[in-house]
Amino acid sequence: MSAVLSTTSTRFPAIRWAASSAGVYNDKVVRQFTVMAVVWGVVSMLVGVFIAAQMAWPELNFGIPWLSFGRLRPLHTNAAIFAFGGCALFATSYYVVQRTCQVRIISDKLAAFHFWGWQAVIVAAAISLPMGFTRGKEYAELEWPIAILIALTWVAYAVVFFGTIGIRKVRHIYVANWFYGAFIIAVALLHIVNAAAIPAGWMKSYSAYAGVQDAMVQWWYGHNAVGFFLTAGFLGIVYYFIPKQAERPVYSYRLSIVHFWALIFTYMWAGPHHLHYTALPDWTQSLGMVFSLILLAPSWGGMINGVMTLSGAWHKLRDDPILRFMIVALSFYGIATFEGPMMSIKTVNALSHYTDWGIAHVHGGTLGWVGFISMGALYYLVPRMFGQARMHSIKAIELHFWIATMGIVLYIASMWIAGVMQGLMWRAINPDGSLTYTFVESVKATFPFYMVRFFGGLLYLSGMVLMAWNVFMTARAGKPAETAIPAALAHA
Repeated sequence: MSAVLSTTSTRFPAIRWAASSAGVYNDKVVRQFTVMAVVWGVVSMLVGVFIAAQMAWPELNFGIPWLSFGRLRPLHTNAAIFAFGGCALFATSYYVVQRTCQVRIISDKLAAFHFWGWQAVIVAAAISLPMGFTRGKEYAELEWPIAILIALTWVAYAVVFFGTIGIRKVRHIYVANWFYGAFIIAVALLHIVNAAAIPAGWMKSYSAYAGVQDAMVQWWYGHNAVGFFLTAGFLGIVYYFIPKQAERPVYSYRLSIVHFWALIFTYMWAGPHHLHYTALPDWTQSLGMVFSLILLAPSWGGMINGVMTLSGAWHKLRDDPILRFMIVALSFYGIATFEGPMMSIKTVNALSHYTDWGIAHVHGGTLGWVGFISMGALYYLVPRMFGQARMHSIKAIELHFWIATMGIVLYIASMWIAGVMQGLMWRAINPDGSLTYTFVESVKATFPFYMVRFFGGLLYLSGMVLMAWNVFMTARAGKPAETAIPAALAHA
C-alpha cells in the first residue's frame, strides 16, 4: 500500500483500502528505465567532463571532427536531459501511477515499445550528433527521422500513462500524477510545434519557420523544455518520493494544487527572456521578463512545500543520505528558480547573457536539482525493483552525496565568478571609448575557472560511477521483484 496515500487518507476519506491482492504491478518497465537512467547518467556526465576539459585544454579535440566541442556538446545536453533525466522520469512515473491508481499499467506492450523506442532515440542521437547531423536548435538538434521516432514513443507513453489513470481503482488522482500529466502533454505540444520541418534528405531538413519567428518558437520550446521536462516532471518525483522517504504526509496538499496551476500557466509565457536585445519585438521581450518574475512565486511555493514536508522529521536527515539528496535538490531548485527570474531582468541580462553565468545557472538546475532528485528517487527504487531491503552500501550513498555536493558547488561557483568577470571585462571601456580588454584577454582570465569547473565535474562524475557500482551490487544480490496490487474500493 502506498504510504503517501495512506498518510494523506485523512484528507481524502473517500478512499478506503482493502487487504486482498489482485494481480501484480508491471515493474519490469520501471526496472528497465531505472537501470538505464544510471547507465546514461554515467555516459552523459563522462561526455560533459570531457568537453569541460576541452574548454581548458583545446588540444583534447585531437583534430578529429567528431570529437570536437561543437559536436559533443549537444550530445552531452541531450544525454543528460533526455537520456538520464528522461529515463528517471519514465521509471518514477510508471512506478507512481501504478501505485497511486492501484492498477497495473494499461498496456505492457506499449510500455515496452516506449522503453525500446526511447533507447533507440538515444543511440541514434549518440551516432548522429558526433557525425555532424544537427538542426542547430538548442535541445532540439536531432534530425527529422529521429524527431518522428520521439513523437511515436511519446504517444505510446501518453496512452499508457493516461490510460492507467483512466482505469484507476482510486477515486482521487494524486498530485504527483498531475505534474507528470502536465509534463507529458506540454512536451508533446512543444516537440511537435518546434520540430516542424521540411525534409531535404534523410538527415537534413529546414525549419518550417524563418527569422525571428523561428527564434521565438525555438525559445518557447527551449524554455518550456526546462519548465516541463526538467521542472514539472521532477516535481512529480518530489510530491511522491519525499513523503515516502520521510514517512510524512505532504506539508500542504492545498498548496500543491495552487503550485501546480500557477506553475503550468506561468511557465509557458516566459520564453522570450532568452532573446533580450535581439530582433524580437521589445514588448515581447518585456512580457517574457514579467512572466519570468511572476514565476518566482509558484516555484518557491513548491520548494517550500517539499522542504516543509519534513516538519517534525528533520532528524531523519542525519541518518538518511537518500532523503538528503532530495532535500538538497530542493535547495538547488530554489536557487535556480530565484536566479532565473533575476537573470531575466533586462539590466541584469545585459551583464549575464553570453557569459559563463548562464552555464552556472543551467548546471545548478540540471545537476543540482534534476540530478540530485533523480539520484534520490533511483536509490529509493533500485532495492525495491530487485527485492532487496536496502541498497548494497549505505556508506557509498553517503560518500556519493558529499562528492556530488562538493563537485556541483565547485562547478557553479567557478562559473558564477567567471561569468560576472567576463560580463564586466566585455563592457569595460577606456576614456577614449575603446575597449579596455580584448576578447582573448577575457578567455585567458577565465582559464583558471575552467580548470576548477573540470575538477568539480570530475567529482560529480565520480559520484555517479560510485552509484553505478552500488546499483550493480544491489541488483546482483537480488532478483527482479514483483509487487502485488492491493484492492482499493472507492465510495462516495
